[in-house]
Amino acid sequence: MEFKTEEDAYEFYLKYAKQVGFGIRRSKSHNDKSGKLVDRIFCCSAQGKRGKDKRDVYVKSSRPETRFGCDAKMKVSCRKNGNFRVEQFVKEHNHYLSSPNKTHLYRCHRNISSSAAIQIEMASDVGIPPKASHDLMARQAGGRENLGFIPEDYKNYLRSKRTRYMKVGDTGGVLEYLQKMQFDDPHFFYAIQVDEDDLITNIFWCDAKMRADYVNFGDVVCFDTTYKKNNEGRPIALFVGVNHHKQSIIFGAALLYDETSLTFEWLFDTFTKAMYDKKPTTILTNQDVAMAKAFASRWPKTHHRLFI
Repeated sequence: MEFKTEEDAYEFYLKYAKQVGFGIRRSKSHNDKSGKLVDRIFCCSAQGKRGKDKRDVYVKSSRPETRFGCDAKMKVSCRKNGNFRVEQFVKEHNHYLSSPNKTHLYRCHRNISSSAAIQIEMASDVGIPPKASHDLMARQAGGRENLGFIPEDYKNYLRSKRTRYMKVGDTGGVLEYLQKMQFDDPHFFYAIQVDEDDLITNIFWCDAKMRADYVNFGDVVCFDTTYKKNNEGRPIALFVGVNHHKQSIIFGAALLYDETSLTFEWLFDTFTKAMYDKKPTTILTNQDVAMAKAFASRWPKTHHRLFI
């Protein structure tokens, strides 16, 4: 067989793989002196062996093995007449093939079409939860195997869309606002945590009144991350107390990226630093495992109690 382009050959092998029941990926290729592609190998996704993970001593539950040294492949070349001709085709696999209703789970067979992307964006704009929207689209397509993507792809698309549309000035605006608050109020405190890509993940802040209230009424603190969630699904965490008039007062606030033990450890360390190293005597929280783990490591002498 011959194909006009390398992409045409890939699409053919992709359709063949979906019918047979396996996934594929692009493998080795060669270019000529001018940089033009002259041959390409498409292989089974189970080709090769997984490399040794340097983190093995720390990983409790490894991901399932997906590579079994399978030799199934198709090699195309355009060295002869300019078209990509099939020069080698290995049909046999050394592993079980997937049934037709499971083949769509392979990464290479998953793709969000332009029409599906419009539906996803419309559902997100009107507030339909991702799970409900994905289930509805699967029903419309006649089953999940006909939809073309899984719930994880749905969430990743929304996350990528939000990142794309986020203005460059948003981060600078947040920093400018916090710096202005600190300039107007020398006792205003804020802290920002960034990830390995220097992107903001967590923000904590408190003003002079919050810090003064904590000195007087900070023996018992209520900490809740389910108080409110913004449009991006990120929790706003509040450290709340009660004053001598039985009024609720805020000791500090944080906008968190996630609710992991590492995030809570950073938050509790930052809160302690902002409150002149004074830790609460008792703290009330919900039943969160990551939160409890962070409390045990950062505030071991603080009495931890759960909400009713």
